[in-house]
Amino acid sequence: MEKRIFKRIVAGYKAEIIYEGKSYDGVIDDLSESGVGIIISPSEAEIAIPPGAELELKFQPVSGETLNLQCKVKWLRKAPPHNLAVKMGLEIINPPWDKCDYFL
Repeated sequence: MEKRIFKRIVAGYKAEIIYEGKSYDGVIDDLSESGVGIIISPSEAEIAIPPGAELELKFQPVSGETLNLQCKVKWLRKAPPHNLAVKMGLEIINPPWDKCDYFL
């Protein structure tokens, strides 16, 4: 049973998470108007960002503009198949879609 309010799109964008002054590289797995699924590189997998923490997410969608989103960590877990990477679910705080053309 699907519980999502907004449709998710498969993204594949390179992204950067900034938390407490430290930067982590990853790839956006999926994206919606209110949330992001991101996979953090295996070399960065030993991150300690607790659920509920707020962080900054930077990426460039197809339009080429850099988006800086304030997000809240909803969950994180090891990513299959080998549990070397970490997948995080982020809630976008105050989505800026009215100021960019990504979801228009």
